[in-house]
This record gives sequence, C-alpha cells and structure tokens, in this order.
Amino acid sequence: MARLFVNNLTVIDFSYLDHARGVVGESWIVDIELAGDLDEQGMVFDFGHVKKQIKQFIDCEIDHRLLVPTGSSGCKTKLDNQRYFIEFALKSGGLITHESPQDAVLLVDSDVIDVNNVAKDLQESVKGLLPDNVTGVKIHLRNEVIEGAFYHYTHGLQKHLGQCQRIAHGHRSRIEILTDGARNTQLEAHWANKLKDGYIATECHILDKFQLNGIEHTRMAYHAQQGDFAISLPSDKVFTMPMESTVENIAKYLAAIISQDNQSNIVVKAYEGLDKGAFGDATFTH
Repeated sequence: MARLFVNNLTVIDFSYLDHARGVVGESWIVDIELAGDLDEQGMVFDFGHVKKQIKQFIDCEIDHRLLVPTGSSGCKTKLDNQRYFIEFALKSGGLITHESPQDAVLLVDSDVIDVNNVAKDLQESVKGLLPDNVTGVKIHLRNEVIEGAFYHYTHGLQKHLGQCQRIAHGHRSRIEILTDGARNTQLEAHWANKLKDGYIATECHILDKFQLNGIEHTRMAYHAQQGDFAISLPSDKVFTMPMESTVENIAKYLAAIISQDNQSNIVVKAYEGLDKGAFGDATFTH
C-alpha cells in the first residue's frame, strides 16, 4: 500500500446557507490524499490526472454554487423544469429565497455546511472516478490562514460569461486599506465587520423591499446568459453599489467612500477569495 498527496489542488469559491448567519460566502483550499497499490507505472495515480481530472470534478461540483443544507429546520427545496426554488428560514425570523437554474445549486444532506460533511460527500463521489488500484481517498478542506481583517461576502455578476453570473456565490476575502500611504488596520477591521456575511448587491438588480415578521427584506433578480436568477434576504445584510459588484468595482467604490469619510488619500486592496483581487485608489479633494 502506498499513499500520495497533492496540497493546494484547487480553491473553491462558493456560498452556503446558514440558519444563524444567512448566506455566507466562502473560499476553501482543497488538499487530497490517495492510497492504493502501485500500477504498472509504479504509481498510485498519475499526478497529472489528479490535477486535471479530480480538480475539474471538484470545481464543477462546488465552485461558484450555492450549497443548501437540506436538513436545516425550515429549509424547503423544489426542483421544477431544471430550476431550483428554495426557501430557507433564519434564526432571526428572516427568510432567504433563491431561484436559479439547477446547476447553480448543490443540495447537501446535512443540517449545516462545514468542511467535514462536504469533504465526506466529495470523497465518496471522487472514488467513482478512480481506477481499481486506488482504494482510499481523503479530502481535506481548509481556510487560508489570514493575519488581519477579512470578511465573507456573496454576490452575483449578471454580465459575466462564466460561473460568476450565478446570483449567490461568494468568497472569504482579506481587505487591506492604506491611509495616505500607511496601513490602517483599524479601518480594515471596521470595513471587514461592516461587510461581514453580507450580500454585495448591484443597485439595478434590486426589485423591491418588503416586510416579513417585522424584518425588512430586499428582493433582487436578473437575467444572465445561464438563465433567470433571483434572491431575497434581510436588508441589513445587503450592501448596495451603483455598479456591477466585480472585485475591481468593490475596491474602487470602497476607496471612494473611505476617502471622503476620512478626508485622506486611500488605497484599498480588496481580495476575491485567495491570492487574487484588485486595487482601488481615491484621492481626497477638499
């Protein structure tokens, strides 16, 4: 019996529903171990196949999807004509609704979404892709270690031609802010808290606002290349921008707001998940 490993096989960026937190953007690093007998090449499994075949499967299964824990109290799902209709009750008394093409959603048979139950499901699925000599699969999902401020956010990019057009996918992201050239950790912490577990919405996608159980909710919808998307959630979790919520626009928009609020020249380094993102610069003028 031999074992091989591949660390940092891929990064999956997605969102999930949580009874207490609402819709949560997340980024997990994927590590994998394979155990089995050596084949005629003297390998358990070719690294090239791990990096291509298994990575592609995991990305397709989870990346840029909304994960729904079907065992959570107050979760209702309906599949009709290859579209998912979801209602998800929140601890606060609020309600998240979501409508999308089937491929934008992954149902998970659990009451919560966490690294353990998702890894377990992935392990079982990946086994079916492997040759007979591979007898064991271990998948480890983990967060990036971040020293400093970060936040979880969800968004949808209507004009994107790839999976980012899905209305509920997200990221766990660092944020760095420079005030007149100096790192400002206080501002970083403030904005990470302000955007925590939030939905960053594009203003033109908002249809209306309504009351449910005494809680204001915001409803959003748009048509994209993959089909029609809609979501509603408590308004206190919605941060609205006048432009498409790409990471480039997020960085630029935050820099402009922070510059005016603090009467300083500002640089915002906004991440989109792991090791990628954009800079936003704003010069304060009196």
